[in-house]
Amino acid sequence: MEKKRGSSHLYGSLERTEWKRDANKPEVNVVSMADSTITVDDIEGELFKIERIRDVLVRRESELRYMMDDIQLCKEITRLKKELHKLVSIPDKDKSNEDRQKEEELLQQIHKLVETRDFLVDDVEFERLREREEDKEMADFLNSKVPRNMKKTAVHMRVRYIPGLYLSSEASRTEA
Repeated sequence: MEKKRGSSHLYGSLERTEWKRDANKPEVNVVSMADSTITVDDIEGELFKIERIRDVLVRRESELRYMMDDIQLCKEITRLKKELHKLVSIPDKDKSNEDRQKEEELLQQIHKLVETRDFLVDDVEFERLREREEDKEMADFLNSKVPRNMKKTAVHMRVRYIPGLYLSSEASRTEA
């Protein structure tokens, strides 16, 4: 009583659609999505753009975090300097041992915060240099992937290096 299951041309209540190809048109890798038709290359290009935007946003987030840390450190340094200035403005003969000790503590705290800020600035510069190198390497890689025969066509993609960002420019007719 069991029926043998073969490959069915039915999906639910619909029959599988057989696509007819026009013999005159060359076959193109096309993925149909709702009302639009998009090629695999278009999808890959869009994914690349999205990944690049994500990378740029991650870098921007990192820069903003560094800026916030820097602002907080500068505010704290300024606050401590104002406090120190009040103590320094007191004549030495009128200062108590507690005032002198507080001065010393403030100087140490300011020194520690300045060192921390110096490390932060060094980190930011290191990140910028690393990102610039990554961008240059990516631009070189993408330029090497452009087929040589495309240079003969009127419109092709060319990647150019821009510090902090690599972009592709379309409709490049001449070599730079």
